Amino acid sequence: MKTANGLAGLPDMAHTRVRDGGLRRWRTELSILFRIQFAIIRDSWVWVVLMATLLPLAMILFMNFFMENPTPETMVRILAGNLIFGVIVMGLNSMGQEISWQKHQGHFTFYASLPISKLNFVIANMLRGLMSTLPSFIILGAIGQYVLGVEIHYSWGLPVVVLLSMSSVVGAGVALGFWSPSHQLTNVLAQSLMMVVSFLSPVMVEMSSLPPFVQWISYLLPTTYAADAMRAMLLGGWNTGVLADCLIMLGFTAASVVLINRLVNWRVKA
Repeated sequence: MKTANGLAGLPDMAHTRVRDGGLRRWRTELSILFRIQFAIIRDSWVWVVLMATLLPLAMILFMNFFMENPTPETMVRILAGNLIFGVIVMGLNSMGQEISWQKHQGHFTFYASLPISKLNFVIANMLRGLMSTLPSFIILGAIGQYVLGVEIHYSWGLPVVVLLSMSSVVGAGVALGFWSPSHQLTNVLAQSLMMVVSFLSPVMVEMSSLPPFVQWISYLLPTTYAADAMRAMLLGGWNTGVLADCLIMLGFTAASVVLINRLVNWRVKA
């Protein structure tokens, strides 16, 4: 009887070992891919900081010089909009172009020779995008608060909003890079999308200031919800509106991962 019970438990033990081994392999694989992406950021951190900060900071200074007697709410809107603008510059524009360049230079052929999953490769690239956009939040938040003379409301939900804002926008940039039919086309699309998303969606302005047609398009962009959540957090803190924005941004992030996983093609077709 004891022998029968012992033999009956062997399949469960084997299944547990296989599952643990698969999880350990997944974590090791993702860790190695993440360190590769981190090394790229480490070697070019000066360029990352300049790109993530210079243009949004110039926008903050420009608006501060040319606006007469703005209300505190307007100043917070300017700061929140430029925080999201920094994410757009790095997460959408730079990441899209960088991944497209690697794709068409044949760099992905190296990864194709490795026994790795596409999903881990996608997650590692998205983590790289998050590392590229984080400096803009930190630097612009500190400098912008001082330049504009506004008091930012800090609360426990701010890191959640920051993380989801970055991941939803970075996902779009990474998807653009993996989809890229040619690097020239991706370069044009990334630059154009950066301008359209930044200035024709409620990132810098209120939704009511936009034409009705543009308002409907704005609902399809993750930056709309990122900017709205960021403004609400800086003004008053967590509320049901911020929760709704976060859930929508989480949906954009998950959809990006699924879409990118389908778009990954190790080799460029001739």
